[in-house]
Amino acid sequence: MVKLFGANRAVDGVDLAVKTGTVYGVLGPSGVGKTTTISMLATLLRPDAGEAKIFGFDVCSEAQIVRQLIGVTGQYASEDENLSDTENLVLFSKLLGLLGSAPKRKPADLLEEFGLTDAAKRPLKNFSGGVRRRLDLAASLIAQPPLLFLDEPTTGLDPRTRGQMWDTIRRLVAGGSTVLLTTQYLDEADLLADRVAVIDKGRVVAEGTSDELKSSVGTAALQLRLANAADLPAARELIRTTLGVESVVFAEAARLTAPMQHANLVTDLLVALRGDGIPVQEISVQQPTPDEVFLALTGHDTGNAGTDTATPELETPR
Repeated sequence: MVKLFGANRAVDGVDLAVKTGTVYGVLGPSGVGKTTTISMLATLLRPDAGEAKIFGFDVCSEAQIVRQLIGVTGQYASEDENLSDTENLVLFSKLLGLLGSAPKRKPADLLEEFGLTDAAKRPLKNFSGGVRRRLDLAASLIAQPPLLFLDEPTTGLDPRTRGQMWDTIRRLVAGGSTVLLTTQYLDEADLLADRVAVIDKGRVVAEGTSDELKSSVGTAALQLRLANAADLPAARELIRTTLGVESVVFAEAARLTAPMQHANLVTDLLVALRGDGIPVQEISVQQPTPDEVFLALTGHDTGNAGTDTATPELETPR
């Protein structure tokens, strides 16, 4: 798909294939085309070139059918802050055409599932961003769509609330839903996504599992902190002979860092250190950071990404 805003190609040939019943992550910093891509897939923007199909239905020529198959949680909450959680969900239920007792029954079920019963009757403006994001996701599920678009659903949330959102996403997929998730966080893609596409300047620059993307940076780093700084030279020699790599020494902290090319040899190293009477106070493995992954895949850091010019006030309908 391609989307132009004047001379800017906000989306420049994005090509994705998402398997049913999986979480597919679209990874990249703000401004690289993720939201514009979601907007086209959700029938909110028309592509300037290319095509996209949702369960076999074209997003342009069969947009009305596509809208019945998807739910969208955008970056900007669409609830009325003066209404309570219950009132907001009842409103969305009626707008979606639920009949009979369903507009009351369905919101009650969703409030319980998302842990929002305590906030059911108070105005939304009195609650935190985490509560609002959970309500936003709950609203997307009123019609039980088989495909959910989640556009950076955990940005700005505290770690506890992020964890709750991750648990909810896992439950949705376990129940048969398909999720396309955009995120700025490699750890989020690592924990949730079956496959990940990395987008930069409107293009997919890499695609694969999280482990495959991280391996493109190189190996993880083994970090050791010794009890005695005097043992650093001997420990470094053991790393050289056991792991076959050179280590970097940080004498002030009695610490060494070495590339971990062969994880199965780490046990041999620990045995060798103990055999030579070199006590280790701490051992850890440092995985590549999100910035390192993005730098390796794109040639620049996340601060130099392009600008996604989709209008920020664009709100995604339910």
